Amino acid sequence: MGSSGSIIQRNQLQIIIVAALGYFVDIYDLVLFQVIKEASLLDLGLSLEEIKAQEVILFNWQMIGMLLGGLFWGILGDRLGRLRILFGSILIYSLANIANAYVWDLNSYAAIRFIAGLGLAGELGAGITLISEIMDKNRRGYGTMIVVTFGALGAVVAYLVADIGGNWKLSYWVGGLMGLALLVLRLGTLESSMYKQAVAAKVSRGKVWMLFNSPQRFLRYMACICLGLPVWFAIGVLVNLSVNYFDPIFQFKGGIETGPAVMYCYIGLSIGDLLAGLFSQWFRSRLKVIGAYLMLCTAVCYVYFFQSKGADANFFYGLTFMLGIATGYWALFVTVAAEQFGTNIRSTVANTVPNMVRGAVVPITLSFKWLEGLQGWTAVDAGLVVGGICIGLAALSAAYLKDSFGKDLNYLEV
Repeated sequence: MGSSGSIIQRNQLQIIIVAALGYFVDIYDLVLFQVIKEASLLDLGLSLEEIKAQEVILFNWQMIGMLLGGLFWGILGDRLGRLRILFGSILIYSLANIANAYVWDLNSYAAIRFIAGLGLAGELGAGITLISEIMDKNRRGYGTMIVVTFGALGAVVAYLVADIGGNWKLSYWVGGLMGLALLVLRLGTLESSMYKQAVAAKVSRGKVWMLFNSPQRFLRYMACICLGLPVWFAIGVLVNLSVNYFDPIFQFKGGIETGPAVMYCYIGLSIGDLLAGLFSQWFRSRLKVIGAYLMLCTAVCYVYFFQSKGADANFFYGLTFMLGIATGYWALFVTVAAEQFGTNIRSTVANTVPNMVRGAVVPITLSFKWLEGLQGWTAVDAGLVVGGICIGLAALSAAYLKDSFGKDLNYLEV
């Protein structure tokens, strides 16, 4: 492991483990709410009808928190260092998750979910930035692959904790305690040497306006965001809203539940990310692999919309698993974003881009619900339009961006 020929060196492995565990906690929290939302809201006195109306609002509050948190932690990561935001973000998340066990009404629940989202927003981007800067340029894909592949398994643990424990408050406590334990593991991790060089160069760092004062840089940034839209269309619409919007149309035999659907989707995401990372290294290309995943995603969506009517629940769960695999290029997507920009704004980009995509679930779900509510429109019609736009924008972005495999990242934006 310590030899110069190793894919991952010992000092790099510690950071990869820490980043992977951080993303594990990130996904645990995101999925946990989807699994226990009904039980927790019923406990707060809401009816099933009220839950259907409010569940998307609560989820969107967390996504808005992640959107703003991505900007906040991204800027701090470029100005104060990558490691500091890893500590700060997980501390806020951990305390907010424990506080989730003590909410007393819908407003307090929404406020704490917002704060939890704010804290979680710094995890993935900081970890990917750090790994991209400390590993060999031709091997860093392995590091980011490990982080996202392992992290996606947090969804499985979230479902199992909620199912076995049977107590939504206990589930939040488990997430908070995992986050606090992670803080101890982060002691002794080292800062990126590229970042230290950027500090020594005394250039502007973490300046958001740099993403907008150059048309070419702005288009690059927007393309990075659009690249990830299909992932959260699949999770936010086809999986999270399946019970209330698609089951009444397709009438799956035996009935379906959101919890298992989310779990199978994230198992697929974990496998998809592992394969995407390996394919990217083998074929020495990020964007060609993403293009192949977008074609697979299109094929799975076709089956979802046109071949599901009257199928049984196992068929549906198999589809959510395949949706996870088909959108399992999250590691590549975030890596591409980090590799497209210089060291002085890399953290800003790597943190804001994935959280912009997560935040995009708000207009994605609202657009879907608005279209579905139009006279003569069904959930299938709305899904085809919104999904077509998301996949189309991602395909155009993959064609526009330059492949960044093996790119030297030791440079600054001016």
